[in-house]
Amino acid sequence: MALIPIAELPTALSPMDAVEAAYPAELARCTEAIARGLSVLVECDKGLVPFYYRALRDRLKAQGLGCSWLDGRPSPDAPPAPSPIGQMAAMIAQLREAVRAGTEPRVLVLPHLDLLTTANGGLTAESREVIPLLYENPQLVFVGFKDPSMSVPRVIERLFPHHEAILGVSRERLRYLVTQSEARKFGEAFNPYPMYTYVSGVHAVQLRRLLAAVRGDDLPQDPTRALAQLRAATLTADLVVPDVSLEHDIGGYSAVKQQIRLEILELLQERDRRTDADAVARVEALVPRGMLFWGPPGTGKTLFAKAIASALGAAVTVVSGPELKSKWVGESEERLRQIFTAARQAAPAVIVFDEIDSFATARGTYTSSGVEHSMVNQLLTEMDGFRKNEMVFVVGTTNLVDAVDPALLRPGRFEFHIEIPYPDETDRREILSIHANSLELALTPEALEYAVRRSGEPLEPSGQAWSGDHLQALCRAIARERLRTRRTDATTPADVDAALEAHQRRPQLTPQEALTVATHEAGHAICALHCPNVPPIERVSIRGDLAGTLGFVQYADPAARYVTTVKQLLDGICTLYGGREAEALLLDDLSIGSAQDVERATDIARALVEDFGLGAAGARRWTDDVPSEVAKREIEEAVSRILESQRERAADLLRSHRGAVIALRDLLLAQQIVDRATLSALFEEA
Repeated sequence: MALIPIAELPTALSPMDAVEAAYPAELARCTEAIARGLSVLVECDKGLVPFYYRALRDRLKAQGLGCSWLDGRPSPDAPPAPSPIGQMAAMIAQLREAVRAGTEPRVLVLPHLDLLTTANGGLTAESREVIPLLYENPQLVFVGFKDPSMSVPRVIERLFPHHEAILGVSRERLRYLVTQSEARKFGEAFNPYPMYTYVSGVHAVQLRRLLAAVRGDDLPQDPTRALAQLRAATLTADLVVPDVSLEHDIGGYSAVKQQIRLEILELLQERDRRTDADAVARVEALVPRGMLFWGPPGTGKTLFAKAIASALGAAVTVVSGPELKSKWVGESEERLRQIFTAARQAAPAVIVFDEIDSFATARGTYTSSGVEHSMVNQLLTEMDGFRKNEMVFVVGTTNLVDAVDPALLRPGRFEFHIEIPYPDETDRREILSIHANSLELALTPEALEYAVRRSGEPLEPSGQAWSGDHLQALCRAIARERLRTRRTDATTPADVDAALEAHQRRPQLTPQEALTVATHEAGHAICALHCPNVPPIERVSIRGDLAGTLGFVQYADPAARYVTTVKQLLDGICTLYGGREAEALLLDDLSIGSAQDVERATDIARALVEDFGLGAAGARRWTDDVPSEVAKREIEEAVSRILESQRERAADLLRSHRGAVIALRDLLLAQQIVDRATLSALFEEA
């Protein structure tokens, strides 16, 4: 659709004119069905009902069909009953009288069919009387209206062979709903596409009110002010446009950002540059409407969803999966329906289902009441009901992607499955920089790099990796300490250490215990330094600052993350034996602290033999069902040979570099922590 000259737009529009202009096809289909004696169920917003009914009544009147409007009032101009209960009783009385008044064909209009027959998806007390009345006289034709956020029982739906769903306006009809004076607030010529982005879910009568309320001078150079007013007017109390920049508020994750830009944002920008209707439709058909962000907790899955909403100027609603579930029949599905209705009316919108696996688990795996089955079906129904040009996106977040129902993961629903893993070194550096700047921490370059290295260690006491939330918590801890001490100088590595260790409880070692731990970790480190396939050492500690350990050696992130070689595994076994052999060399005794190292070394050696074919029996994989005692003996002998050869290798390395082991041990006893720079200086001097 090309730009439309303002002179071709209507000069004035009444609400009834707008309804006729917006829904000619819908009105024609309803009229035809009623003329054929079919009852019609119209799904539309309550505010549209009286106007749509009048337009339909006029068309039926032209065909000689009269309508009776049953809303509980004695006449259309009379006020409603003073209470909902009184009005409900009046509606039922009107319906009873109309149904039993005669047998001639008539059209009865029920503007509040949903209120009469349902509550949270179940039958109401009133419905016990209403349902028999609706089936009592087969000569009657009913026109029922229901709100999109509500449902009616199946027994009622079956009474209406023709269904008509009206939510918002179609883009093709938008040009007939904007007057010349209103269009001038958006530019010299009218382009319906930018406006439609913000009004796709608004029905014709409401649209007329919104456009009349937009303030602006004639022929503005920039229509964004008028569009911003439309955006603000279509937001409800629980829908907001977030302010999260994909580039400036989210650190790292360059691959994730690139996929979001290429697959969503740039596609929509390309759509906005086009004015031909067919070209726009082709681009819109390529835009995915559903995305699944998966990964461990605290990595920013919901934050990415908010950043997408910000980039689109979209409202966002975050829905907790567990909170959706209800013990009452139909209530969970009703909540889902209401969420989608509100989002479509406030489009562009992003619906975020946090912990979607809590209700959208694979069907057939439920162990509870089975409400999840109905919720998944309702979610599929809502997602399949989107119009192509309707800017509503659904984002699911989960820590358990394998548990999500496969029907949701197919293309057309959650089309993209994007992993948000724990941040790597580059990601951590960018995340820390963003939080340090926002909190005005004045991190020195050395402090930033130190924080990046320290956050590469497992967390205490869980042992899990650092997430974006943990990095933010570290920066907040530093900021609180600076606020308490009223500091304005730079933040140093010592400040980072202080924040990390402020509330940690460390083991108090005796001198002999400290000597054993320092010897053990020095042995690991010296073997690692002389095994070419082990990553560089970042830090050696005997301070007990890693959960479950008295000391540890921290290594840099490996350069090769996806390919592991036999030489790497053998070097790993040698390094694992380094602590045990250092104790044997310098202490003439062994602590049980090396038990876990021996266990890990044995697991690696067994994998080399049983899985990777390094045994005497040749390149084959052994299963748990070993065929003979001879084969079992061959496997055990092969595992033992690998372990013993690497143990001897570690012992030889430590004997050859005995002075280095002692020097590192003594430095650890003096400082407790030795970082990469200190380690390099120590052996350069040697």
